[in-house]
Amino acid sequence: MPTSPLIPGQHIHIIGIGGFGMSAIARVLHESGYSVTGSDRALSPLAEALQKEGVTIHVGHHAENVGLAELVLKSSAVGDDNPEVQAAQQVGVPVKERREFIATLTDEHNTIAVAGTHGKTTTTAMISHVLLEAGFDPSYIVGGIMSNTGTNAGAGLGEHFVIEADEYGHMFLGLHPQIAVVTNVEYDHPDYFRSPNELVLAFRLFLEKITPSGILITCADDTGAADIADERRKLMMPVVTYGIENKNADWWAIDLTPNGKGGTAFTVCYGATTRQGEIGRAEIQFPGRHNVANAMAAVAVGRQIGIGFDQIAEALASFNGTGRRSELMGEAAGVRVVNDYAHHPTAIRSTLNAWHEQLQGKGNLWAVWQPHTYSRTRTLADSFQESFGAAQHALITDVYAAREAFTPGLDAPDIAQRMHRAGHPDARHTGDLNSTAQVLATEVQENDVVIIMSAGDAPQIGRALLSVLEKRQ
Repeated sequence: MPTSPLIPGQHIHIIGIGGFGMSAIARVLHESGYSVTGSDRALSPLAEALQKEGVTIHVGHHAENVGLAELVLKSSAVGDDNPEVQAAQQVGVPVKERREFIATLTDEHNTIAVAGTHGKTTTTAMISHVLLEAGFDPSYIVGGIMSNTGTNAGAGLGEHFVIEADEYGHMFLGLHPQIAVVTNVEYDHPDYFRSPNELVLAFRLFLEKITPSGILITCADDTGAADIADERRKLMMPVVTYGIENKNADWWAIDLTPNGKGGTAFTVCYGATTRQGEIGRAEIQFPGRHNVANAMAAVAVGRQIGIGFDQIAEALASFNGTGRRSELMGEAAGVRVVNDYAHHPTAIRSTLNAWHEQLQGKGNLWAVWQPHTYSRTRTLADSFQESFGAAQHALITDVYAAREAFTPGLDAPDIAQRMHRAGHPDARHTGDLNSTAQVLATEVQENDVVIIMSAGDAPQIGRALLSVLEKRQ
């Protein structure tokens, strides 16, 4: 339960307000009637959006920014030496990080928490959209901008709070969900989790946070997720599973077909190994089995809380996605440029397979991958080099270091060489973002699709490419 209940109208100051996690909290608090101020080193688009809606945001960190705040929240990237943290502590104002505070925000609701190594942003957004369309008026926090709402968060009047549950930094251990969704459990974040076992342990601890009357909903197709589901079943705790063409799952999809509009149609089945278990037909606007799996998680959650299947199917058909998840940046000179957040080997493979199926031999698929952090690139190198088989061309940029400093070791050129030696027809290290954009501008042809896969700043490659291609039209 919340350790420090919020007081209506309370002044809350947020340090590092411009990031996805803290801006989402700021939006929910602001829409709930709290007095919110914040600060960050620069004014991000998320911060600008909050500012336009009446949130006072300071650029730069200064003690006076705290003002008369009664509670200070800080991003995990903000250290104790921050002048605003010190100013708050000097006058006895509580200072909390996101993980410490999140239960205060969510525990008065029926929390639906979506975790997983990848797929959680799209799944969280789908579930939020289903509840919104069904009139449940949920609060929600998503790790991306929902195209349908134009925001990454919202405060509703309903009893449910849908939230993306991030494993990094053990953030999800601050939650107490009534429904916990686990899309998959694969090793990632080697800069934080020192081994696969350490990551699995974090997910086990997350499941212990489910309320006594709560339920786990997990993907039966993923070995890691299936293992933790089995462990929970052995403890006689409720588990619901979903999958694709998986007759061992409670909810499963069959007959996946392109819908003729760039998306995928499928039949939803429940609890039967024959077509007698068919519930109905549904479709989403996106290609790929991984997106159908995400949709099946939304089906399972929706039915669990009493939403009719027809309402769920209608909502899924109108879901427009989230930013940087197979997001079409534009089309020029017959070339489509797509922005995707994929930066884990499995996510890369799933994204490329989906677009390869959409192309059906009409044009080539260009995979542009910006490796994210040296630790991930090196730890998962073998898996990365096997993830690009669906693309005729694989361009690898310099590593986006993010929170890490460079240390000598395996780097982007080495991954490209490994892929080339393993038989990929065109795997190249193309250096910085400008050089990569120039390669694309010179070589892409009509009907090609370019997928920019990055958790960093590589989307600017797509913008530069489109600018060149538009001049050719």
